[in-house]
Amino acid sequence: MTAADRADPARRPILALSDSLISQIAAGEVVERPASVVKELLENALDSGADRIEIRIEDGGVRRICVLDNGSGIPPDELALALERHATSKIASYAELERVASLGFRGEALAAIASVADLRLTSRTRVDAHATTIDARTRDLAPAAGQPGTTVDVLDLYSQTPARRKFLKSNATETAHCVDAVRRVALAHPRVAFSVSVDGRRTLAWPAVAWTERALAGLGEDFTEAHRAFEAGAGGLRLWGLIGHPTAARARPDRQFFYVNGRHVRDRLLAHAVRQAYADVLHGDRHPAYVIFLAIDPTLVDVNVHPAKFEVRFRDSQAVHRLVFHTISDQLRSAAGQRSSSPEAEAIGAATGGEAPVAGDAADGGWGARGQPAPAGFAGRFGGATTARAFQPSLAIGEPVSTYRHLAQASTDGAAIDATLAFYAPDAIRALDPVGEPRDPALPPLGYAIAQLHGIYVIAQNAEGLVIVDMHAAHERVVYERLKRSLDAGEGGGRVPTQPLLVPATFRADEQEVATAEEFADTLATLGLEVTAMSPTTLAVRAVPAALADADAAALARSTLAELREHGASRALTEQRDELLSTMACHAAVRARRRLGLEEMNALLREMERTAAADQCNHGRPTWIQVPMGELDRWFKRGR
Repeated sequence: MTAADRADPARRPILALSDSLISQIAAGEVVERPASVVKELLENALDSGADRIEIRIEDGGVRRICVLDNGSGIPPDELALALERHATSKIASYAELERVASLGFRGEALAAIASVADLRLTSRTRVDAHATTIDARTRDLAPAAGQPGTTVDVLDLYSQTPARRKFLKSNATETAHCVDAVRRVALAHPRVAFSVSVDGRRTLAWPAVAWTERALAGLGEDFTEAHRAFEAGAGGLRLWGLIGHPTAARARPDRQFFYVNGRHVRDRLLAHAVRQAYADVLHGDRHPAYVIFLAIDPTLVDVNVHPAKFEVRFRDSQAVHRLVFHTISDQLRSAAGQRSSSPEAEAIGAATGGEAPVAGDAADGGWGARGQPAPAGFAGRFGGATTARAFQPSLAIGEPVSTYRHLAQASTDGAAIDATLAFYAPDAIRALDPVGEPRDPALPPLGYAIAQLHGIYVIAQNAEGLVIVDMHAAHERVVYERLKRSLDAGEGGGRVPTQPLLVPATFRADEQEVATAEEFADTLATLGLEVTAMSPTTLAVRAVPAALADADAAALARSTLAELREHGASRALTEQRDELLSTMACHAAVRARRRLGLEEMNALLREMERTAAADQCNHGRPTWIQVPMGELDRWFKRGR
């Protein structure tokens, strides 16, 4: 005992921790629950080049987790080293770490698992005559039977740290987490076959398929039709995937999958970009569903942030945020009727290097994004070809209103609404026969109106069957988008019109807020907000957007500066402005119970086809639904 210890009996000497205790501490970050074991073993299997992986789970993964693959295998003389901490074949230098492309690279997984469970590793390379097995506890090697590949058998998880078992949920819950872990990994590797057995029963079997099929399998049956495939790229970044329609949003964010270079991540920046893209089309507190892949130069992203490898850091986070936000936003803002086609038609093939076909090009006879032939009997009833072609309206809608205030005033008077909206019907609707059927077979996506139901719904007929439109909801979106265009293209070279404040609104600011206000002065001005520094600790708001003249200027400036600092672009002003415009559009839209003529109804349909995001109203509810002829035939039991 040292003199310091004798002077202070409560003091404990500094000692080096044992290797076993170090491993058990480190395992707490890597092996949070049985699903963590599944994830780590699946990543090792994929890094080995396997194209067939089998997972067996017993008692929620606590009793047993077994992962079998047909990958390259491990030579017998490397099996013991594979169980050591920080031993890996995937990197050998810091330069390789900076551009790592494998899923695993830290060399921690097997050692961490072995420190909290009984582990047996059996492997065979393609040049070995037989497999070899090793017990992680005794490190004894023995010959074994087995095909080329690796089998990792994990038994009695947390047997070495029983306190950890107390924090686990029921076996059913832990099993569900394990299956979700398989799903997250499998979505990014469609060319690999996965199977899962739970307590001896096969619960999941995914063969090798195209990436769109695997993505839809992960999203679920609800999105078989309610999705859109996309691909985009900019500045060396490549983005592709499937996004669910806003009207198919879920109550929980349990169908959101984002991948960076094939690795599933939970990144605040990426989640924020997607959430902002959906902000203008979602209803209430619903959550979108999506499977999105981002390919980026490995040197531009840091995946060595956390042992679980769920977090990443981008060198140019603003560029990534802009690409994700603008790509998803553009996909969501298609005009009414321009929905996704079948998965086969949209098979971009991005995950396998294939080129993306352009769906729905008017040159190949397609209309909207469908490009599908008209239903059987269509040509016989209307004459002409059986493939509908792209529709081009013959007359433009009237000029947008100059200010939202004028539209708000017009909302109280039906005649004023008519004058403000300036509805004009295309020439095609003038060729109606007595029962309302057009003679021209080139039907637009939403078809032509044939009736109005209870003054609420517009009934139309298109090439696929019956279209039912919520008159008020559809018109609300049309007016809303028109108002936004009008304000965005206002005076000042496209800048939002501003309202100078008679008395500037001042507030105390920290150094970051002052620096952000100075750095993004032009961006703030474009958004209609003028913020200047009065002192090193005080900012003054001298002008606000005219549409937000009654808002709290200081709070508006603070929220905008915070978002500019974090993302380099602000949605705060746009969101508040859009919320106001949405309210104005709701009041200005044609009211329920109001009778419309055929020309007015058809003009509304044509305007929907030209309006961004017109498939749903400002609150995220659907504006129209399609009832196919086959569904109508089933209702009336035709053909039976």
